[in-house]
Amino acid sequence: MRTATCITAMLLLGVATLPAQEKDPDRGVAGGGDLPAGWSLRTDKGTHEDQVKFVAMGQGYHITLGPRTILYREADTASGSYTVTASFTQTEGPRHAEAYGLILGGSNLQDDDQRYSYFLIRGNGQFLVKNRDGSNTSPVSGPWTTHAAIQPQDETGKCSNTLSVEVGDSQVRFLVNGEEVYAGSIDQFQTEGIAGIRVNHNLDLHIGGFAVEPS
Repeated sequence: MRTATCITAMLLLGVATLPAQEKDPDRGVAGGGDLPAGWSLRTDKGTHEDQVKFVAMGQGYHITLGPRTILYREADTASGSYTVTASFTQTEGPRHAEAYGLILGGSNLQDDDQRYSYFLIRGNGQFLVKNRDGSNTSPVSGPWTTHAAIQPQDETGKCSNTLSVEVGDSQVRFLVNGEEVYAGSIDQFQTEGIAGIRVNHNLDLHIGGFAVEPS
């Protein structure tokens, strides 16, 4: 009896500690799969593009999705000194903390050897800077870090923040609402290539003012 009780307890513990992602599968999205002219997407899984709805709306774009996704235009290829910026309005709170933000230095974005750097925030007021090389990712800024410059979501799940990445001759600066949250040597990042947007799992966002400009 005692053995059976222990086994039952272990099984229940296993269920209780399942990763949050397994309890929150990618949601289906009506009307997904079509993109504004010039835009491309890639989901992390490389499938289910129809679960991404990305449409022009007002002076920007609105995205509702299931799987983690990058979106980009070949025309937004940059090198040298430049700035990438966009404002992100989280319109509803996700079931658990999910990230979104900017990518830069993208290359081979539809291939197994894709590469880019990315700057993300979450509705809980945290940020992260990472690099992707193929299927491998590595944090550059350390673990998820809270910063006062980031507006956290309110009781309705809404928040708005403007993200910018400034690529200079020797340094890359990462800013939220005009305030630097991280900076590093340019050789730590992918900076020569396509800039774009990254949105993680089951989010609903409005994106405005996306621009890639020389500086």
